[in-house]
Amino acid sequence: MPQLHKIFPSLTAVLVALCTCLAVAMPAQARTSAEIAAAFDSGVAAYDAADYEKAFKIWWDLRYEDIAAMRNLAMMLRKGQGTQKDPKRAEELYLRASEAGLPTAQADLADMYLKGELGPPDLARALPLLEAAAAANHPVAQYQLGQFYETGAPPLVPQNLEVARQLYAAAAKHGMPEAAARSAFLGPPAVDAQQTASAPAAAATSTPQDSQPAPAVPPAEPIPPLRASRP
Repeated sequence: MPQLHKIFPSLTAVLVALCTCLAVAMPAQARTSAEIAAAFDSGVAAYDAADYEKAFKIWWDLRYEDIAAMRNLAMMLRKGQGTQKDPKRAEELYLRASEAGLPTAQADLADMYLKGELGPPDLARALPLLEAAAAANHPVAQYQLGQFYETGAPPLVPQNLEVARQLYAAAAKHGMPEAAARSAFLGPPAVDAQQTASAPAAAATSTPQDSQPAPAVPPAEPIPPLRASRP
């Protein structure tokens, strides 16, 4: 019996320490959707006021509860806003938001891969993200993917002008002037239906005699933070 009295206090201390670690690792208390949205909006207000440190802290506290906040954190880590610039941590958060199906995160991470922000430019890693975001009607992803289909990027992307036309037309409908310019040059799609790169059209793979190469992917900054909560 005396030995049991020695053992149980030790076990109790271990359990207390374990519970403390779990409490630190996870959100302190589950919040309602309305509470998450209100906290997210306060982050947007702080960002708009250029109080980036405050915005980062607010969204950091929401990272387990809101994928839009997770994506905004990744954007700020990518740009070095309100925190030290950290491409690897940005990639980690972008990946989690991308796997949750957020098109903006997919497009942003693909852009990082294409621009070589995480090593040499990597189309193989960017392509599935671009395809997913383009299928969800993200205009920048549609435009970038359209460029690859216009010029071809063997062996990963065959040249297919019909798919390029469809992607440019879709991006132009969302107000992207670069896509509108390419769409005007190449002409409208031959079929009045949106087809993504995962199901490319079989025809129109030859280049017109007067075709000009598509301009390089625009070196735009990541798009502004998402302004709506996504619990």
